[in-house]
Amino acid sequence: MADGADGGPGAAGGRLPAHPQWCDERFNFQAMFLKCLAKHVPNIYSAEMDPLLEKQEEMVQAAILYPLECYLFGEDPDMFLEKLQQSGTSQLCGKVFKGGETTYSCRDCAVDPTCVLCIDCFQNSIHKNHRYKMHSSTGGGFCDCGDTEAWKAGPLCTKHEPGASGSAKENSEWQLNEEILEHSRRVFPSVIKYIVDMLVWEEEKELPPELTIREKIDSYYCVLFNDEHHSYDHVIYSLQRALGCELGEAQLHTTAIDKEGRRAVKAGHYASCQEAKEEIKRHSENVSQRPLHVEVLHADVMAHQKFALRLGSWLNKLMSYSSDFRQIFCQICLTEEAGSEKPCFISKLMLWDAKLHKGARKVLHELIFSSFFMEMEYKKLFAVEFVKYYKTLQKEYISDDHDRVLSVTALSVQMFTVPTLARHLIEEQNVITTITETLLEVLPEYLDKNDKFNFQGYSQDKLNRVYAVIYDLRYVLVSKPTLWTDRLREQFLEGFVSFLRILTCMQGMEEIKRQIGQHIEVDPDWEAAIAIQMQLKNILLMFQEWCASDEELLLRAYRECHKAVMRCSTNGRSREKTVFHLCGHTLESRPYRVSADPVSIHLPLSRTLAGLHVRLSKTGAISRLHEFVSPEEFQVELLVEYPLRCLVLVAQVAAEMWRRNGLSLISQVFYYQDVKCREEMYDKDIIMLQIGASLMDPNQFLLLILQRYELADAFRKIKPTKDQDLIKQYNVLIEEMLQILIYVVGERYVPGVSNVTKEDVIMREIIHLLCIEPMAHSAITKSLPENENNETGLENVIDKVATFKKPGVSGHGVYELKDECLKEFNMFFYHYTKTQHSKAEHTQKKRRKQENRDEALPPPPPPDFSPAFNNVVRILNCDVMMHILRTILQRAVELETHLWTEAMIQMVLHLLSLGLLEEKQQLQKSPEEEVTFDFYHKATRMGSSALNAVSVLMLLEKLKRVPQLEAQKDTVSWILQMFDTVKRLREKSSLTTVAATSGSEAIKGDESTQDKEKAERKRKAEAARLHRQKIMAQMSALQKNFIETHKLLYENTLEAQGKEDTVMEDESMPSAIDYSRIALGPKRGPSVSEKEVLTCILCQEEQEVKLESAAMVLSACVQKSTALTQNRSRILELSGDTLDPLFMHPDLPCGTHTGSCGHVMHAACWQKYFEAMQLNFRQRLHVEQIFDLENGEYLCPLCKSLCNTVIPIVPLQTQKINSEDAEAVAQILSLSRWLETIIVRISGYSVKNAKGEKQNLPAFANKGVGSSALEFHSILSFGVQSSAKYSSSIKEMLILFATTIYRVGLKVAPNETDYRIPMMTWSTCAFTIQCIENLLETEGKPLFGSLQNRQHSGLKALVQFASAQRTTSPQVLIQKHLIRLLGVLLPNFKVEDTPSLLEVDMFHVLVGIVLSFPSLYWEDAVDLQPSSISSAYNHLYLFHLTTLAHITQIVVSSATESPDAQPPDNSEEARSAQSFCREVYQYTSGCFSQDIPGWHMWDRVKKGIMPYLRCAALFFHYLLGVSPPEELLQVSEEGQFKALCSYLSLPTNLFLLFQEYWDTVNPLLQRWCADPVVLSCLKGKSIAIRYPRKRNSLIELPEDYSCLLNQASQFRCPRSSDDEQKHPVLCLFCGAMLCSQNTCCQELVNGEELGACTSHALQCGAGVCMFLKIRECKVVLIEGKTRGCLYPAPYLDEYGETDPGLKRGNPLQLCRERYRKLHLLWQQHCIIEEIARSQETNQIFFGFNWQLL
Repeated sequence: MADGADGGPGAAGGRLPAHPQWCDERFNFQAMFLKCLAKHVPNIYSAEMDPLLEKQEEMVQAAILYPLECYLFGEDPDMFLEKLQQSGTSQLCGKVFKGGETTYSCRDCAVDPTCVLCIDCFQNSIHKNHRYKMHSSTGGGFCDCGDTEAWKAGPLCTKHEPGASGSAKENSEWQLNEEILEHSRRVFPSVIKYIVDMLVWEEEKELPPELTIREKIDSYYCVLFNDEHHSYDHVIYSLQRALGCELGEAQLHTTAIDKEGRRAVKAGHYASCQEAKEEIKRHSENVSQRPLHVEVLHADVMAHQKFALRLGSWLNKLMSYSSDFRQIFCQICLTEEAGSEKPCFISKLMLWDAKLHKGARKVLHELIFSSFFMEMEYKKLFAVEFVKYYKTLQKEYISDDHDRVLSVTALSVQMFTVPTLARHLIEEQNVITTITETLLEVLPEYLDKNDKFNFQGYSQDKLNRVYAVIYDLRYVLVSKPTLWTDRLREQFLEGFVSFLRILTCMQGMEEIKRQIGQHIEVDPDWEAAIAIQMQLKNILLMFQEWCASDEELLLRAYRECHKAVMRCSTNGRSREKTVFHLCGHTLESRPYRVSADPVSIHLPLSRTLAGLHVRLSKTGAISRLHEFVSPEEFQVELLVEYPLRCLVLVAQVAAEMWRRNGLSLISQVFYYQDVKCREEMYDKDIIMLQIGASLMDPNQFLLLILQRYELADAFRKIKPTKDQDLIKQYNVLIEEMLQILIYVVGERYVPGVSNVTKEDVIMREIIHLLCIEPMAHSAITKSLPENENNETGLENVIDKVATFKKPGVSGHGVYELKDECLKEFNMFFYHYTKTQHSKAEHTQKKRRKQENRDEALPPPPPPDFSPAFNNVVRILNCDVMMHILRTILQRAVELETHLWTEAMIQMVLHLLSLGLLEEKQQLQKSPEEEVTFDFYHKATRMGSSALNAVSVLMLLEKLKRVPQLEAQKDTVSWILQMFDTVKRLREKSSLTTVAATSGSEAIKGDESTQDKEKAERKRKAEAARLHRQKIMAQMSALQKNFIETHKLLYENTLEAQGKEDTVMEDESMPSAIDYSRIALGPKRGPSVSEKEVLTCILCQEEQEVKLESAAMVLSACVQKSTALTQNRSRILELSGDTLDPLFMHPDLPCGTHTGSCGHVMHAACWQKYFEAMQLNFRQRLHVEQIFDLENGEYLCPLCKSLCNTVIPIVPLQTQKINSEDAEAVAQILSLSRWLETIIVRISGYSVKNAKGEKQNLPAFANKGVGSSALEFHSILSFGVQSSAKYSSSIKEMLILFATTIYRVGLKVAPNETDYRIPMMTWSTCAFTIQCIENLLETEGKPLFGSLQNRQHSGLKALVQFASAQRTTSPQVLIQKHLIRLLGVLLPNFKVEDTPSLLEVDMFHVLVGIVLSFPSLYWEDAVDLQPSSISSAYNHLYLFHLTTLAHITQIVVSSATESPDAQPPDNSEEARSAQSFCREVYQYTSGCFSQDIPGWHMWDRVKKGIMPYLRCAALFFHYLLGVSPPEELLQVSEEGQFKALCSYLSLPTNLFLLFQEYWDTVNPLLQRWCADPVVLSCLKGKSIAIRYPRKRNSLIELPEDYSCLLNQASQFRCPRSSDDEQKHPVLCLFCGAMLCSQNTCCQELVNGEELGACTSHALQCGAGVCMFLKIRECKVVLIEGKTRGCLYPAPYLDEYGETDPGLKRGNPLQLCRERYRKLHLLWQQHCIIEEIARSQETNQIFFGFNWQLL
């Protein structure tokens, strides 16, 4: 309904209005009503340029609608309508669909596919559990819930069942009282008349006199109307040029025009509006062929027209309340003015429909839906009116340019598909004739001089509109009548005859003639004729089915069709007959050659006749045929003639005789045999030949075929030419002809041709499809013809013949043929294309070979012909056939190689098999003397009395010895056996007992020959094996000889190999002694680092990785990521200009991830490659690139992954620890001593940097200075060494990669000297490790040993790079960062902006301090770094400090949780935890709860710290290279914790750390706990993040896809008020539902227009996101503003297939594995890679504007 339809009384409050005249019976209501409108309407709708909609609506309610309702109801309208609403609803749902809405149809219960339910009715109906289909509505249909004629079962949903709202008793009693009915009979006519008058009003300047009461003012609007020819951009351009308006204003106008159908674009005096009109027309004509439709309307006319629509929607609202209102409305609309010829109101509006604008049409159609279609009786009357004006309406629609949805003709489906209504319209209104005549009347320009269609130069748009008429015919015929009345029979037959007139115009249309000499210049248009053929396919079948349902009708229809065919066939009789002799038989026929005379592929009349003939045979009515068509009239030769020509044409195209006729003919032949058309083209032509074969003399029939195939000479003893092309042509023609003969005799799977059912036919089709290869359900469906209800019948039979194999994580499920069905395989199946034929043959032979059986593929025994077609088999044993077979076999035996082909022999053998099978079957069924079919006899007889004459049998014996036919040997043997079997059956007397024994003997005979053959096969296989062995021995000898002669070369390589082996052995030795596997502290195990020799993928040269060598690099991709975020609602900073990335918030809102594909290059090679790509790109400016070279993007040369940088490979510096030194240092270097040393060092730097300014030394230092006389250089006394020296190329790469991280991670311009570069380096290192740990945990894999190679090498390179990067930055800068990081752990270092303990992620702090710590060793003169022993202690203490801080974090953040109900555990850990909690309680001045049990706290800490420990283990392993303990190479909860603790030098009771360092840590803990943020969290004022953090996953999706569609249907765009359907998309990261591809939700981000999805992705996924398009069932991956791709949705139907666009509409269920795959795609950060891969393979998406998604 239109907006505001339910508006309240507005200004009028609750009192009754002051319009007493309306109530007074003496007054003319109509006059008063119009007077009131004339007064108010122009004032209300005065500002059309920028109307205030709410205000207008208020005024309309107050001044007109409220008084009108009060008069109509006699009481307060709101209360009255409320009561009416309560009183019960209609049984019909009647919801009108908008474009894009989901509709449901039930395949089990719907009468036809047009019967659909809206989502609400479907969810509440029984059909939810049936086989249903989902589709997107094109708009304009309506819900059939409640319509008993639409459903075989379950017509009502629970909402519309009687008594669903209010009891049935109330319903029946509630009738409107007589007074209201009386009032409505007075009000409705005036309202309807006003609406009709205003909508069909044509005067632009004047109003009807009764509406003009004031002086006419010079106020006009220039109004622009919608059309379908001009695009959005055209209209915007024209408006900008003509009116000089802004882009924004022009866009607003255009959107309104598209939505409403018209819009005032200028207001003013008549002259200025007229000028604007001319301008707009002029500008729009420049752009398109025709100008825009513009009118100048007087302001009052515009106002009244607008109000008429408002009244229409008001009526629409009333209709929904009461059946009485509907009936009165319909009566008034259908009443014709007495004595006038004018149509009634509703017809007037229908006839005017094509002239109305979009908005008016919508209101009108909604009115028809809510009134006429809700009352069955009036629906019938409306349908009668509709058919009365059908021709006019369709002609207007065809010349109109609006879409079908907006035309009144689209309502036909609502009437024609109702079975009772369709019958009524056929009987009373002769609707079939009306529709067929309309078709002929709208296509006259396509008729040529012979009254045949010719669609050359057709208009696609017009034909698309003509299809609408064809669809109407289909709707009328959709349900067959069960009862025939005489009237129905007569009217249907009249319609059928009328339809034959259309077929007559198509019979022989678009004739073609073979081009000889030169190629055709322009390909003729062929698409239109084939498209119409496709449209008519089902209608032809439906007509035949209708006819077949009544014997009398079938015979009469046959007679009419036969007459029509004869009329079309008589025109070629002018030529004299010629005579053709062969084997003593003669044929008289009129000369005709397909290769020289015109021929057409379109023969719908002949094919309809064939269809009717088969149905006559099926019903048995054929016995009465002579009463309707006398044998003299029948003329079977003429009937066969045209289909035969068509088949010959196809054969000649295959023989390449028509290649000069261009592609159009090839396309026509393709469709002729394609599944979309073949039922009414190719199949029927074969049937027509079978009809010919059954009624003609077999020899004559074959002579006719030889003559038409132009092969008469090929089978006479004429010496053929030496012209190779001609011979080849002959060969192909012979093959094609033999194939057709096989089909005529062997293809009997047509109900009527033999006694088979439709199921048998479908089963056979499926068997032959699956003989090619296992197929998906959708592929099989596509290869089967659909009936009028779009069903193939596949589901009913598929399980009998095939088994379903479920799909894996990708791909789809397939059906595999059951073994017992393989015997049904017929190599010459008539629906195989050439490629399918050879593929199927190959597959089946291969299968038989694997099973060690012979490779013969004889035809399966065909079913018996039905009586009408019995005579067809006679063509097998007639003389001409024998002559053909003998001739071909003789040529093969005589080795005239150019005159025969293997395929030809195969077909001859197949025909022989068919003949023998037929005779065998006949002999088994009846006594020998009754069987007249003497194939055996004919085949064993000599061809002639000549001396050298041979029989077919003798030729077969010789055939076995032809070397070229080795492959056919098994088949020949099989046929010879069959000859034997038939001979035995013939020789035995007809005594059944003897027959039985002979049968078994025959079988024994068969077996013995089979045994022989098996032995023969075995012998051959053995010989082949020995042959292979011999060859291998020879090759081996040659190889040795080669090595002997090139000895030197080989020794070198072997030595090198040996060396490598020994190196490897040395390295693997230590693991046997099992050094300590500890990564931190004095007991640190040795680094395991093998010599790395890598190969560059570009130049293929090897190089060892060394510090001083040229750099080797890994291709890598750096991207921002929100994969670990704990808070999606946090607003991300889009630009990082002011961002300080040193500390990561524990929410991990957005990190920088570095991934690598693991491929190695020399830095120099990579630079060359990248420069070459840039150069290449500059030269091809017009080509859109997948990647952005400006931002350093490229595709990895090897795997084509998207990369945007390279990671330099820095070798691991191995460090050995001398254990004696370690012990000595251990005595002195306690944590407190180490801390003091650092503090002194840092203070010293501060003094130096401050150049003598007085510094406050931290308190720690002051204590220690006196006692141990620590000074600035003390830190160096525990061991130093000189820093590593990197080659210049490695340094250059270090800077390049660090700058990329900085640029991508902060979204800023590159700057090599920025102070944030080291911070970003540490941050990406920490974040990437966290991502990998998260991934391993989610996948349940062990921490070490399970990483993919690319992840392993990428992580290793990244950590080594992060540790080396420090050397490229000023050490002072690194020290500053270090001091700030230490400030979190050592509160006496606090700077102003140091965050609280609860506001940092400790693992990021750990990575930062470990990697920046060596900067404290820097001296002015020398470049030093800590020695192994120093760094071991540094790492240990830094890690312990961070761990203590993290434990405190966990304890504080879990203090507010209530403990689980679990038995208390009094372990040592629990006691330590309890005592620690007491300390915290003291330090937080009682904010921390004292009651938390120790076991609970220990449990929280142990679980919470796990991810941190796992990340730390990964980090130190890749930093130091120390092997991890065995337990970390497998998955186990308990073992893992212990192993981590030992690897990281931690006690398993973590609280012991506090006890061990208590004196040092106590003051730290006090400071940590006294932090205001910590206290506010403990008091419950703020929320801290809980540990372990939750693992992110994609949102939960419902199992059933229809639930998602339901959600989408309830989605309302937050920014738009209109009711139009949107494109709802679902963000799979956070579950937000967005309105995609719509202007209402576009946002301006940094001055750019972005669509809802793109702008959401920037926040939700830092630019990378994953959406589900709900209406199309597709996943969309997007990255940034310019890239995206489609990805299969994780929903599969029961056949394991996805359904993009809901094209097939099967019920869909969530596939967990596929959804998990999507989850991994996200967590592995492969979305960008997937997009790049997809865009490289499907470059069609370049046209798509991802920015506006």
